[in-house]
Amino acid sequence: MARLSNFRLLFSSFSLSKPSTLHFRSIFSTVIASSSSPRRHRNAPLHLTRRNNSNTRGGRGRTTHPMELDKNASSAGFNKRRAEGRDNNDAPKKDLQLKHRKVNPVNTIAYLQILGTGMDTQDTSPSVFLFFDKQRFIFNAGEGLQRFCTEHKIKLSKIDHIFLTRVCSETAGGLPGLLLTLAGMGEEGMCVKIWGPSDLKFLVDAMRSFIPNAAMVHTKSFGGTDDTTVLTGCKLLDNPIVLIENEVVKISAIILRPHHPMTPSETLNSPNGKNQAAAKPGDMSVVYICELPEIKGKFDQDKAKALGLKPGPKYRELQFGNSVQSDRLNITVHPSDVLGPSVPGPIVLLVDCPTKSHLESLLNAQSLTSYYDQGKVSASFSGNSSFFVSSTTHYLLLLFASIVLRKNVEIPILKASARIASRLNYVCPQFFPAPGFSSLSSALASSEGSFSESSKVISAENLLKFTLRPYARLGLDRSGTPTTVTSTQIIDELLSEIPEVVEAAHHVSQLWQQANQTKEDLVPAADRNMMIEEPWLCDSTVPSCLENIRRDDLEIVLLGTGSSQPSKYRNVSSIYINLFSKGGLLLDCGEGTLGQLKRRYGVSGADDVVRALRCIWISHIHADHHTGLARILALRRELLKGVPHEPVLVVGPRQLKRYLDAYQRLEDLDMLFLDCRHTTAASLDAFEDGCDLNNNNREVSASKVDSTLFARESRMQSLWKRPGSPVDKDAVSPILERFRGVIQEAGLKSLISFPVVHCPQAFGVVLKAAERTSTAGKVIPGWKVVYSGDTRPCPELVEASRGATVLIHEATFEEAMVEEAIAKNHSTTNEAIEMGNSADAYRIILTHFSQRYPKIPVLDEANMHKTCVAFDMMSVNVADLPVLPKVLPYLKLLFRNEMIVDESDDVVDAVTAAY
Repeated sequence: MARLSNFRLLFSSFSLSKPSTLHFRSIFSTVIASSSSPRRHRNAPLHLTRRNNSNTRGGRGRTTHPMELDKNASSAGFNKRRAEGRDNNDAPKKDLQLKHRKVNPVNTIAYLQILGTGMDTQDTSPSVFLFFDKQRFIFNAGEGLQRFCTEHKIKLSKIDHIFLTRVCSETAGGLPGLLLTLAGMGEEGMCVKIWGPSDLKFLVDAMRSFIPNAAMVHTKSFGGTDDTTVLTGCKLLDNPIVLIENEVVKISAIILRPHHPMTPSETLNSPNGKNQAAAKPGDMSVVYICELPEIKGKFDQDKAKALGLKPGPKYRELQFGNSVQSDRLNITVHPSDVLGPSVPGPIVLLVDCPTKSHLESLLNAQSLTSYYDQGKVSASFSGNSSFFVSSTTHYLLLLFASIVLRKNVEIPILKASARIASRLNYVCPQFFPAPGFSSLSSALASSEGSFSESSKVISAENLLKFTLRPYARLGLDRSGTPTTVTSTQIIDELLSEIPEVVEAAHHVSQLWQQANQTKEDLVPAADRNMMIEEPWLCDSTVPSCLENIRRDDLEIVLLGTGSSQPSKYRNVSSIYINLFSKGGLLLDCGEGTLGQLKRRYGVSGADDVVRALRCIWISHIHADHHTGLARILALRRELLKGVPHEPVLVVGPRQLKRYLDAYQRLEDLDMLFLDCRHTTAASLDAFEDGCDLNNNNREVSASKVDSTLFARESRMQSLWKRPGSPVDKDAVSPILERFRGVIQEAGLKSLISFPVVHCPQAFGVVLKAAERTSTAGKVIPGWKVVYSGDTRPCPELVEASRGATVLIHEATFEEAMVEEAIAKNHSTTNEAIEMGNSADAYRIILTHFSQRYPKIPVLDEANMHKTCVAFDMMSVNVADLPVLPKVLPYLKLLFRNEMIVDESDDVVDAVTAAY
């Protein structure tokens, strides 16, 4: 076609789920761009408090409003209204309106740019950004989209529309967090319009359990059969569905339905006799067609004068495509008489082909034939790859494939986080192992040669841009693509900035070699002037549970240590309990957990971790603690497909079950759910002692179980006012039996949840290892790990943490912000340390820091003798606990010149609204 003489951009991608199985991923057609210029950072010196307005929403998904603390609760040190879930009942409901922008068709700037989400870890699909002066569009919102945009100064507050090529955790895992962030911005909040195939309604129904409805009212699905939920005229799936059409762009959609072969019996019972099974939710894929209007030809004034026209308004009418009467001649002048040839508008195709069946549907889609020259495009298959090849110069083909992923491994998407990780690894490699990307690089090296050198293929790169307007700049723009920064370069920069770090790394190394020696033996006298005097360096008291401990017994991996929303340096909450040969557990699973696992262990190593997961425990329903769960469960289902296995056990608050049940209508998660209420110590006793598992009693009074959640006459008892509801014993008992088996297989004596003060149905958890017997026959008690979840200091936490080997405690705020901590039912750093000291915990790890403190929190140096600050990817082996707090002074050396606030406007503006 003539209009394609300009160009067409087509990206394609695939990945191999198994060596012998083709798995095609997004055939994407180009790309995104930064919508904001670098901002002036609002920085404050380290250890100075940056006070923020406490008019914040009560957790992810809560509405911002002025909060008044209940007088009785204030004296008790927590916000009673928030703990009861009533903190927003009196707040005005937000009406999140869409932004209405006046489009500018004349001299507009337009480009596409690749958002590299998921490229270095393969955990999600890429996103593509379509930019116009007055409108912004994003295609797909996988996990990590917010974090990537924060890193590269792309203002999500400017986005108008989000389009999903498929509705699943891979393409939409970052959508819940993004909606909550936008809803919390400013006084009124913001909203975007979300588009997707008819399966979108399943995702929307699931997210309603923890996201305000106002954030999802502007969702539009298409391609279904229910006229009440889909756009009009969408039943003819083979025809393009026009979604947006204005002066600057026309966006249409074409549905791809995979062809599923049916069994012979299904074919016989099929009403039309066709060999195709019914489509399942999540199967639909969308081809988005973005068409820019043509550029009118240049106006020829000489021709206009020759045709009797005077300069003036008629010139403009002709340029707008309208015919006019000649001023001097009795003729009608048409635009073609005075305008040069028009330039066809660019066409961009964004295609998501996750399977070979989708690809067959794509090649057979008659509605796409008008967008390319027939016979000029063909699909080529060769062993491990599939890609499009063009024999004309009308196409610019960019290939999202293994070679692309290999390049992006060398250039991490989250460069700021990678830089910090390299520095921490230099100082303390024992707690900060090098990233596990080597396995990915070697795995992809073999696929690099599968692409034809003669094909016109351009490999996609992070932030690769394709300029669409102005026409004079049409084409690729690599000016914003990141360059490779090696670990050696990062360390050279560190040594130049902080020369003392060489001695610090040497001293940290000595801690492992001479752990039982005194501080004087460890630190040469000549070097003591660089050290902060820390009296606990001489502490050699080790609990009996660590006697002869093995390094393959337990490792605690802090995958995410920030609160509220992902940022440049800290992902949201997630902790991996690595039990080595006995499997592992996840404690909370915020957005991006899978990506963090892959950065820590490599792609194949993370797959092994996910396969071996015994249990996933979720503390409460706030989004920063569970929105990465669906992606983990979906991956585990795929990895174990065709392999005999048990569904993974998910333990969480009952609100989480409503979300998971609704989500499973979209995507099978292959899991069993157990309410945290049923894993409290007293509740487990109630089921064991009060119920004969073999009798016919079908119900156990929930009041008997629920009454154990809060100690009688305690200040928390009044917060549990839900009337008792029946518990189906026959439904719960088999899951409890499975729960006991899982705990035993993991080598644990118990996993016990306990209530904490944060929001309704908020819990902490205690993990106890089974006793061991030494070679001499001595019985050694098992270690005890306690995770607080989100909470105010409370007696239940202290009691649960008695004699803990490790207490992992949230420390969202600095001590100077205790009022904000009470308002949000969080803890300050000092309060967290006091809880650990009161419980006589051996070691305390502080985590869940406000994103006000992007690199290191504000700390009170007192009482730090058993405490360490967590960083993302920090891996603490149980055998290394004696030296854990001794490392902190050396780590602080890395951040001595850092500022408290170093984030984009989007994060700074929204961070106070997300606790």
